[in-house]
Amino acid sequence: MNAHRDPELLRAAGQKDDHTDTRLLADVGATNVRFASQFAPGGVLRHRASYACSDFETLCDAICHYLWREGLPHPRSAAIGIATPIVGDHVRMTNHRWSFSIQAVQHALGLERLLVMNDFSALALSLPALDAADLRKIGGGEAVVGAPMGLIGPCTGLGVSGLVPAMQGGALVPLSGEGGHVSLCAMAPQEQEVLQVLQRRFGHVSAERALSRPGLENLYQALAELRGLNVPARDAASISQAALAGGDPLSEDTLQMFCGLLGDMAGNIALTLGARGGLYIGGSIVPRLGDWFARSVFRPRFEAKGRFSRYLQDIPTYVLRTGDESALLGASRALDAGLAAC
Repeated sequence: MNAHRDPELLRAAGQKDDHTDTRLLADVGATNVRFASQFAPGGVLRHRASYACSDFETLCDAICHYLWREGLPHPRSAAIGIATPIVGDHVRMTNHRWSFSIQAVQHALGLERLLVMNDFSALALSLPALDAADLRKIGGGEAVVGAPMGLIGPCTGLGVSGLVPAMQGGALVPLSGEGGHVSLCAMAPQEQEVLQVLQRRFGHVSAERALSRPGLENLYQALAELRGLNVPARDAASISQAALAGGDPLSEDTLQMFCGLLGDMAGNIALTLGARGGLYIGGSIVPRLGDWFARSVFRPRFEAKGRFSRYLQDIPTYVLRTGDESALLGASRALDAGLAAC
């Protein structure tokens, strides 16, 4: 390869190039916004950076800071995966204050093309590009190539998506929906009691009310209330750490309930999509649970679907090890595929 002509090698060497294919990639969650740049379609993700959303008034401010901090030119195209539904030009985040006009952002940044899509639609697009090192398998058989794939991910909210084959049997198409806000169901008496506590507090108890960082905290407080325990508020990270360390029955039971409800929800997604290509788990919570998650009630609850338990036993479940980078990779693949907003 000629180092004087390859744009990525020129960039790495600090030499000037024309940046004809410079593209900005962003993964916008309710807590953090992550960026990367590419200098050719399918190129290596470079200049990766992450910032707290709360540090910026607007998404445009965060983008401009990233470009300035990394010493990058203004890109010609951009793909943004963001944790909210995309309906029309105006985007308002579900769990954060940012809102913006897609056209206004495109104009402000001087972009020839701006693709804005749901963050889990972007993450779903990365799934076919992942290899064994990016995944941890938790039970099941082998994934069927070309079959639908399901995706779920508890983080600040609960993301749900998937990939389904096009009618012609061609490329897999990402789903864009708000599956994290479906009604949560209980499978055990104690779960039903916890859901009743949450229903008194929230009215409608969506899956996200239990299967997210705030959701884990909700489960902890509800279980404490049912047991007559007066405990201080704890964040999701400390609940998980206490459960993994052992010796804290309330935290351990909370995390087990979280995994059971997640398994039930994941099984529902797998059945709905016919996800014989595998059910994938992203987000920021589950990948940090390591071996504990593999031993939890997640997989038994995933398979506990009566007459269709055997069907689900064959479907593999995978934990994504590289969720942060995968979402950026998915945004890049969306640009490559020429997708519209989803």
